Amino acid sequence: MFNNISQVQEFIKQNNIKFIDFKVVTLPGRWNHLTIPVERLSEKTFSEGIGFDGSSYGYSTIEDSDMRFLPDMTTAFVDPYCKIPTLSMIANMYTLGKNEGRFSGDPRFIAEKAEKYMRELGIADEYAIGPEFEFYIFDHINYEVTSHHQEVFIDSKQAPWNTNNKEENFGYKAPFQKSYHLGLPYDLNNDLRSEICLKLEEMGIAVKYHHHEVGSAGQLEVEVELGEMTKMADATMMAKHLIKNEAVAHGKTATFMPKPLFGEAGSGMHVHMLLRKNGKNLFFDENGYSQMSETALYFIGGILKHSKALLAFTNPSTNSYKRLVPGFEAPVSICFATGNRSAVIRIPGYIKDPEARRFEFRPSDATANPYLAYSAILMAGIDGIENKINPTVEGFGPYDVNVFDLPEEERNKIETLPRSLDEALEELKKDSSFLLKGNVFDEHFINTWIKFKYEKEIKKVIPVPSPIEFQLYYDL
Repeated sequence: MFNNISQVQEFIKQNNIKFIDFKVVTLPGRWNHLTIPVERLSEKTFSEGIGFDGSSYGYSTIEDSDMRFLPDMTTAFVDPYCKIPTLSMIANMYTLGKNEGRFSGDPRFIAEKAEKYMRELGIADEYAIGPEFEFYIFDHINYEVTSHHQEVFIDSKQAPWNTNNKEENFGYKAPFQKSYHLGLPYDLNNDLRSEICLKLEEMGIAVKYHHHEVGSAGQLEVEVELGEMTKMADATMMAKHLIKNEAVAHGKTATFMPKPLFGEAGSGMHVHMLLRKNGKNLFFDENGYSQMSETALYFIGGILKHSKALLAFTNPSTNSYKRLVPGFEAPVSICFATGNRSAVIRIPGYIKDPEARRFEFRPSDATANPYLAYSAILMAGIDGIENKINPTVEGFGPYDVNVFDLPEEERNKIETLPRSLDEALEELKKDSSFLLKGNVFDEHFINTWIKFKYEKEIKKVIPVPSPIEFQLYYDL
């Protein structure tokens, strides 16, 4: 938004800004923030930064936790959910002491390094991506986990389970698992989505469209136009911030959990992508398979070859693997195809414009830290180009049929994605060298990520008995 502090100060004056808010991404992918009165903002804020405790963000140990962050003024936006006029900026993390400088484990820095590495290799000038944000908006949720009580209760006014509701029931309930592009009056969140999209546009994020998704209990989608990777990771953080807060402003609650409801459609974050060089789309070839160039196919080959390890970053929650099961639109088969939603890589058949010809990576979901997920996908694609990994030679297809309709013998030839976060982390341990090239990721960071996921998430989930276990085993 701004290129120098004079522009910042002028904007502050013209818009009666009272506070400056700095947003810093935690290791798992949430925004923490710190706010200062506008009078405290100076050139030193941008050159020297503000100190903080890195251990509270998941990055460092308590004995070595002093860090600082420096705001990036180009990311500035007015936060529409602060009652007092507040200008927000995303900040970059820096280490102190003998290794003072950009913190190598800052997810935003990792994304910048990945883009820089791609350009240094001469592969492309731009890695353009466009995520699809799928999420549920509920009217109510409560949950509790104690030693003697585990409970989750979710409600949605438009859900089919409310057909017999005696209060405020007008009879228009969304059909179970058949609510894709649901119309009014069934779609109770249409105006809310429009509000979200208007605010995204105001924040500089171009919206392609919005609509109701398959899930009947308020599953929605907002898709944005493609942009440069790091900027789109910023946009992903901004979009999640905006969607959650807009839901609260309407007396509702939004979740990006991949599988909040048993039996209903899960929420993913499909990532569309292409490479550009000198303004030209490197993925288009009129004579190639599905008009895909050799470069595009090598990029696909790299992603598919490393897809099991990629899931440690693109699907990094235990809940992610409740979505990645056979039978739903979420892909589990490591293959590519045109227009086939059961494939990990899908080439949309409806895109005819040569400059827009692209493919999408379908497994990912929004529990990912977007900087890490997008960077890992890029590094896998780069490895595919460098090593000329032909996806057909590797046995990845194309499979232009529903994989689940193939004869069992043929289907068993196709490798499948990990079935749990534990399994995905084990795959990352075995296959991480492609991420280390160009010092984009480093071994310390990957080990930190694996340890964090095991210690802070998997070990918390494993010992908790679930209600279905009581249904299955209580009377044995």
